[in-house]
Amino acid sequence: MSELILLRHGQSQWNLENRFTGWVDVPLSEKGEAEARAAGENLRGRRIDLLYTSVLKRAIDTATLALEVAGIVTPPTVRDAALNERMYGDLQGLNKAEAAIRWGDAQVKLWRRSYDVRPPGGESLADTAARVLPFWESRILPDLRAGKNVLVAAHGNSLRALVMHLDGLSREQVLELEIPTGVPLLYDIAPDGRVTGKRYL
Repeated sequence: MSELILLRHGQSQWNLENRFTGWVDVPLSEKGEAEARAAGENLRGRRIDLLYTSVLKRAIDTATLALEVAGIVTPPTVRDAALNERMYGDLQGLNKAEAAIRWGDAQVKLWRRSYDVRPPGGESLADTAARVLPFWESRILPDLRAGKNVLVAAHGNSLRALVMHLDGLSREQVLELEIPTGVPLLYDIAPDGRVTGKRYL
């Protein structure tokens, strides 16, 4: 049995400012750093053999702080843009209220909370899943099947795409899925790749 631990980065500066962040490489806020450290307390005593992160520093820094607090030496690490946050295109950098003034509340809500409608110049959740899931199948899942414990530090939408797959959620169900910042989500993975248990730490 292997452990897969999913960790959404702590609050970023733009989360705090209620801005669409996407692929913009913004740092953690003070609260986000505290959330990462709290995640580390919940990881204490666990074995982690491999670390996967996006290429964005809010995910990398969350993993670094969490492992430091947990007293876990940083394991071999893979950073890949396949795990990046959903790319929000023309919305990136805008405050969500500003976006609503520009395009209307209903349109912005559709972009944020639909499965396959893209914002201008950006990705839908379906597009995000189309890069996350091949990476899961080709890189992360084989490590788990080999008996390794894996930590994945990434983002709300890249992790929603993965949890949708792991939990067998429908397109409608995933729209209601919220993954909290800085709270490790542990899956027990059988040698054949099946999920046999799930819990927040």
